[in-house]
Amino acid sequence: MFHVEHDESDLLAVAHRVFGNRFDLAQRYHESLSTDGVERGLIGPREVPRLWERHILNCAVLGELIEEDESVVDVGSGAGLPGIPLAIARPDLRVTLVEPLLRRSVYLAEFVETHELGNVLVVRGRAEQPGVVQEAGGADVVTSRAVAPLAKLAKWSLPLIHEGGRMLALKGNSAAEEIDRDRDELAKLGAGNLEVLECGADLLEVATLVVKAERIAKPQRRRKR
Repeated sequence: MFHVEHDESDLLAVAHRVFGNRFDLAQRYHESLSTDGVERGLIGPREVPRLWERHILNCAVLGELIEEDESVVDVGSGAGLPGIPLAIARPDLRVTLVEPLLRRSVYLAEFVETHELGNVLVVRGRAEQPGVVQEAGGADVVTSRAVAPLAKLAKWSLPLIHEGGRMLALKGNSAAEEIDRDRDELAKLGAGNLEVLECGADLLEVATLVVKAERIAKPQRRRKR
């Protein structure tokens, strides 16, 4: 099993494995986050030394849970995490970045246009807004990272995917606790088959933890006679 140490050369070796012939594009995203991203307040300066390990690679390995040619909506995309690393690593995917804040959505649109990411669309707005649901809805997968507690996240995410689609939420060590805490509310929202999955376990020193939930048909209420 191949594990990453904190040495930069090892991280770049893993990045080459994850991004393949699109490594140069991933490197340009790294450079953009470490300069423009910091200047615009999208990334904290202290995060720059950890961009590969804690942010870019941590997000890109999410592709292990997504099938070929699927459509993905990234809710609360911020600086493009996890949507942009995912779109770079998996050019077969159709990725929509949903971000409400102007300065962030402008940054995303500029990066996408400058680097000709033809499989990425940027939509400015909140996930729950009808216009966003109309433009980005019906997807196979909805992703998120550090956006909201699980129940609130499901309320925003599930309307964006079709029945049978999956919500993939990057979470920390409290992922299982969040499921237990919000299980009843999640069921009411139509989220089923809940589980915590690991991504990148054979590549990263610390695997990415993901809460997966499928959108299932809500139980029909019986009408009173």
